[in-house]
Amino acid sequence: MVAAMRRALSPVLLLLLAARLAASIFLPDSLELKRLLSRYQVELEPNATAPGSSPRQRRAIPWADREEILALHNKLRGDVYPTASNMEYMVWDDELERSATHWAEECQWEHGPKDLLMSIGQNLAVHWGRYRSPAYHVQAWYDEVKDYTYPYPYECIPWCPERCSGPMCTHYTQLVWATTSRVGCAVHICPRMSVWGEIWENSVYLVCNYSPKGNWIGEAPYQPGRPCSQCPPSYGGGCRDNLCYKGDPERHETPEMNEVERPQLPVPQTTPAKPVTRPKSKPKKPLSPKVTRTNFLAQNIRCETRMRDKCKGVTCSRYNCPANCANNRAKVWGTSYYDVQSSICRAAVHHGVIDNTGGLVDITRQDNFPFFVKATKNGVESLSKYKTANAFMVAKVHIASVDCYTTVAEICPFRSTSSHCPRVDCPANCKNEPSYWAPVIGSNIYADNSSICRAAIHAGVIKATGGSVDILALDKRKSYAGSLKNGIQSESKAQTEGGSFRAFTVRV
Repeated sequence: MVAAMRRALSPVLLLLLAARLAASIFLPDSLELKRLLSRYQVELEPNATAPGSSPRQRRAIPWADREEILALHNKLRGDVYPTASNMEYMVWDDELERSATHWAEECQWEHGPKDLLMSIGQNLAVHWGRYRSPAYHVQAWYDEVKDYTYPYPYECIPWCPERCSGPMCTHYTQLVWATTSRVGCAVHICPRMSVWGEIWENSVYLVCNYSPKGNWIGEAPYQPGRPCSQCPPSYGGGCRDNLCYKGDPERHETPEMNEVERPQLPVPQTTPAKPVTRPKSKPKKPLSPKVTRTNFLAQNIRCETRMRDKCKGVTCSRYNCPANCANNRAKVWGTSYYDVQSSICRAAVHHGVIDNTGGLVDITRQDNFPFFVKATKNGVESLSKYKTANAFMVAKVHIASVDCYTTVAEICPFRSTSSHCPRVDCPANCKNEPSYWAPVIGSNIYADNSSICRAAIHAGVIKATGGSVDILALDKRKSYAGSLKNGIQSESKAQTEGGSFRAFTVRV
């Protein structure tokens, strides 16, 4: 088995991942690992081991928190970018929870116990003062992604380079380590706890243990590619929310699972009303979905504009924010994932995508996100909401300088409805390039192996003198029809491979 040294890290804010110097000496399901984990089992009733009875273990974390932690882990793991081909669905592990409980009760602000760290991974967090749910810290671990750059596959021969530009990224990499498929956490209130040389009273300590262990130096956290395309054979081809999945894990009923259950009231019996006969009417034709065509991909909005106020089409993904939105009073709910009632521009400032001078923002919509955690970032204070709602994410719009031969397939091939392309700056004189070097295939919607700049001239988005172009990557088309426009003859072709795209005018 390959042995590797752990990363050595320094503490940051409320999070710490201590140095790990160990070799993986146990298999994930080995008897030795189970023996170690069982050592940290804490019994609630010491005398409950009489013949015929089984010990009842103390739960250091409510069922609702366990569900929230697990749901957020799997949500974040399924939404990584670049997409993961071998990311495994994570399940809760009672043995890991017990070992986390044992360590949390020690109230030591360091990783441990040392003998168990030989075979598990661990993330820690601590806070005091106002309430923060465990999900707040899980999201903070994942937010280290802003400082992490996924290595290119060709760089990982034989080892991958370190790609963390911030103080640490290993909370994030442990959370999205593809082969780490089990987690167990505990929360404990420490009356007195030494944190970075200071005594914190009544601090809330979160310990999450992971197995199989990850975070090996020289390895990427997962393999990029089409989701579930490289799942281990044990999953039998199952896939759920972009994660390798083998069915619902066995769940045992516990008293805590019924914490919020309420007695059901009998439904009163009613006598059905006599049906009323109505004259038959002509069936109405179904309405065709309204398609909005626009020459602009980026829409100008105000600081108060909420995500739910905007349209829902494919061209509703890029927005231009004005200045001074940080000083606006429009509300924002969440961190990284924002409720659709949030201000788009203030969420972008909160996430660090733009500053108070405004700028371009790309939006990715998310359905049915379970909760939203508050945080103060970049001068914007967001709010919490523990209720399922539609959500969105914000991302920076990059600007790329391209040549006359650059294609969408090269810089941003279509992956899903949330694909985002950079804004491109086209040079002059692309109109005169020969079609066998810079082809244009289609009209209005073009094959993604077309020249971006010559397609933009063909569509009338830019002149032959060049200019900026917004691109929307689309799924493949069955065929493309050629035409002569603006001095460029495009090709007709039946296309069964690759995607397509549209080019849009950039507002000056």
